Amino acid sequence: MTTIDFINRVNYFSSSNQPFFFLIDFEKKKPVVFSLEEAKEQGVLFAIKDTSNVNQEAVDECNLNLNLKKPKAARYEKAFKKVQEHLFRGDSYLVNLTFPTEVDFDGNLKDLFYQSISPYKLLYKDDFVSYSPECFVKIIDGKIFSYPMKGTISSSVINAQEKVLSNPKEIAEHATIVDLIRNDLSTYAKEVRVNRFRYIDQIQTEDETLLQVSSEIEGVLKSDWKNNLGSLLWDMLPAGSISGAPKKKTLEIIKSVEDGERGYYTGIYGFFDGTNLDSAVAIRFLEKKDDSFFYRSGGGITAQSNCKEEFQELLDKIYVPTV
Repeated sequence: MTTIDFINRVNYFSSSNQPFFFLIDFEKKKPVVFSLEEAKEQGVLFAIKDTSNVNQEAVDECNLNLNLKKPKAARYEKAFKKVQEHLFRGDSYLVNLTFPTEVDFDGNLKDLFYQSISPYKLLYKDDFVSYSPECFVKIIDGKIFSYPMKGTISSSVINAQEKVLSNPKEIAEHATIVDLIRNDLSTYAKEVRVNRFRYIDQIQTEDETLLQVSSEIEGVLKSDWKNNLGSLLWDMLPAGSISGAPKKKTLEIIKSVEDGERGYYTGIYGFFDGTNLDSAVAIRFLEKKDDSFFYRSGGGITAQSNCKEEFQELLDKIYVPTV
């Protein structure tokens, strides 16, 4: 599907108040738009907050643990150093650096889709599962909202909440992304404002509770937004929280240092119900290649970042969310 095909099909569905599902990859090369019937026919299952195109199936409980194979720390360090060279030159203020980590996984992607607990979930054929905690944009009654996530810490750390909220590197990183997304929303919305800045969400994994720092940004769309929804989604990508700032130069840096294209990882997916829209950033992402599984993860790098700490954060994000 071409860019024009994507934009036109989204505009057709939204302007005629017809529900649809959409998915766009990070590089914006493989966008798809499906009606509910088409999505199921293509092997695409999603659960977005209270909306799903499947009934909960009775599946056998299985081991969903993701056991890391030897992480490639040296490869990450090489990319990290190149990123910091760009940062010190002033080419970027913030670069989201990601890498795949091979894992042993005894289950299958469909089991993982049904048994993981997350506000946004997607099973795309037998290619990947995303169980994302991060909203991309939400549109309710003509208002658009975004909830960028930046800053993660284990609740087991002493004074974890105070530490993550007072960390200068985390403060700077989060503020940069909030400012970037405010600018992105301002292209199509007016009265853009930050309703809440750096509040804490909790994410439960099999082993621990993670604290995630988020903000809420709101704007008011024009009355004819449904006629231009395709362009709105397309123009805001890639999401600021998983790219960096300034976006154009930062994307060039990411392309030069990461291990191949990201594909659907850190793209977006979402559902329009005929009236409103909800969507997610495709993170917390397990993909299948041949007979192997790879978990994609990463984090924001600034001039204040420490390589060992950033690599550990990449590994800490490899988990399955549970009750």
